[in-house]
Amino acid sequence: MKEISEYLDHVLTVRRYSVRTRDIYREVLEEWSSWVTGRGLVEGECTVEALAPNIIRTYEVHLLEERKLVPRTVNLHLSVLSGFCRYLVRRGLMESNPVALVTRPKEARRLPEFYRKESMDLYFNETAYYAGEEALEMFRTAWEGAAGSQAHAADLYDRRLRRAVILTLYALGIRRSELIGLEIADLDFRRRVALIRGKGDKMREIPLTDIFCKEISLYLHAVEVLLQRNRSLKETVFVTRKGFPLYPEFVDNAVKTELGGVKGISGRLSAHVLRHSLATELLSAGTGLNSIKELLGHSSLAATQVYTHNTISQLKTIYQSAHPRAKSGGKYGD
Repeated sequence: MKEISEYLDHVLTVRRYSVRTRDIYREVLEEWSSWVTGRGLVEGECTVEALAPNIIRTYEVHLLEERKLVPRTVNLHLSVLSGFCRYLVRRGLMESNPVALVTRPKEARRLPEFYRKESMDLYFNETAYYAGEEALEMFRTAWEGAAGSQAHAADLYDRRLRRAVILTLYALGIRRSELIGLEIADLDFRRRVALIRGKGDKMREIPLTDIFCKEISLYLHAVEVLLQRNRSLKETVFVTRKGFPLYPEFVDNAVKTELGGVKGISGRLSAHVLRHSLATELLSAGTGLNSIKELLGHSSLAATQVYTHNTISQLKTIYQSAHPRAKSGGKYGD
């Protein structure tokens, strides 16, 4: 179906979605197209006529009952189909969006996971050596020394890199893709701000702490030692031991390696949980939702408000211990 290819080009070049998002859209639309033609619901190849409410409802049942997908994933499929239909409507190939007539499955509300500040402090304290000047000099000596010291140098660089990844994700609250695409020019150490390219190429500035600036500066020195050259401002901040930009799987593995054995950290180990952790800590410290929204690069306040649920348990604890009518034995039985 040529309209699918045209739509995928549209979301990448006009809507300026990421390549990863485009690939997810392709998988969803190709799966739908294959299902429609495989079931013989339309004659010949999949066409616009296949986007009918009754066919989409049948496809939804297929995803839920045959594929056994959770409602969240089914809703992703329907959202992609809805976006495709809106595109076809704008082009005059359809009169209306049929997905709007389909009832979507209800999702169980999922609260964002987060790591507690005490656990993150423990991690940074335990790995502080690998971010410092002494380890940098040891790395320089080993990397430029005899061949037998290369393995030790590689280990020192990998540990520094992984810690720098954790620090940046947690300190700036940026997305994994934003970290991978971060360029040296995006870090303004003089103004103490980072310029972040978010979804849809939207730009935002995030303040940098002195501690962050010092540690990342030392990391950048380590990269120049590694590559044996000065780097241009257009190169990515973080690179592998071979000098290549990071990739999603590398970041995922770095998070799992670094945080997997930290006391108090359990559950999902991912870059996005570090982003949630910063948002939760800022909210608990009294930061306004609008400020957190701008820092995270959310397009609407509704996306940021989900973090308020994570502070309810803290609020209940404070209420029970501090409120004069919350203690047992009160006049009204509370």
